[in-house]
Formats: sequence, C-alpha cells, structure tokens
Amino acid sequence: MRVIGVVGYPASGKGEFSRVAAGSGIPVVVMGDVIRREAAKAGLGTSDAALGEMAIRLRRERGMDAIALLTIEDVEALRAPLLLIDGLRGDAEVKRFRERFTGFLLVGIVSDFGSRLARSSARGRSDDLSRAEDLRNRDRREEGFGLARALAEADRVLENNGTLQEFETKARTLLDEIREGT
Repeated sequence: MRVIGVVGYPASGKGEFSRVAAGSGIPVVVMGDVIRREAAKAGLGTSDAALGEMAIRLRRERGMDAIALLTIEDVEALRAPLLLIDGLRGDAEVKRFRERFTGFLLVGIVSDFGSRLARSSARGRSDDLSRAEDLRNRDRREEGFGLARALAEADRVLENNGTLQEFETKARTLLDEIREGT
C-alpha cells in the first residue's frame, strides 16, 4: 500500500487536493472526519470550537499521534494500493505514518493568509472562520499540534495562491508523477 499524506494550514487547499485525487480514483481518508466522529460520540457539535476541543482532548489523553492511530484503522480497512490521507496536523502524525507505511509521501499545501481567510469565509463549512483573528487563533492551535514542523517535513510542496483551475492542474500533475513513481 502506497500512502500520500496531505498537510497544510486551514483553508490552504488540502480538501481541493483530496477532491482531485478522489476524482482520479484515489481513495481519500480525511483525518478531520475521525475528529468529527469522535466529537459525535462525545455529544459535541461540529463548530470549530467543538472540533478543536475534541482534537486537543484526543491528543492530551492518547498522545500527539492519537488521530493518526485512529486514522490508520480507517486506512487499513480500505486495502487500496494507493491512498491519500487528508489533514495531517502535526509532526507526531507524520512520524507515525512514516513508521507504519513504507514509502509514505507527504505533500504540503501552502497558501498565503489572505487567500486562506477568503476561502474560509466563503466555503460555508460548520468549522469555517470568517474573521482574521479567529483564523489566526486556529493557526496557533494547530501549530501547537506541530503543524509548522509537519509542513517543513513535506516531500513535495504545492503553492495555492492562484485560481482553483491553476491549483487543480498542479494537483493533477503531482498525482500523475506520484502514480508514475517520479
């Protein structure tokens, strides 16, 4: 099993990269879905605050790689030859995936703050943020999980400050290269 991980700040384009991968037949496991599932079990909502609380709780109770460990169960259940994990948030998760999946490839998605804020304001997800200060706070929370260190470990990096079409083209090109082993 070959596994691609995707890391980036909130609203950087991880979901778009994953959408392109899924559209090309690559199964996608979203780490945020693991958090949403655990939040639902605990009776929490789906707001940014509730999901952030669950992410912090899981890491505090089970270790900084807790969400990776839960995600591995979902990944292995799929038994796909190539699979993408969307939404790594920390270097402990990168370490866990590199240990578990030989040849694990980490793709970093980078985007400037203004572009991320505009996307977050427009998407309409329950955990999206429209105020700059709220997005900065979320960035800081995720940096506390090791996000900046994880992003620094990326094997490949895609910039996402242009149009959606430009990013989709970059994503398809990279995914084709990965499939071909280049």
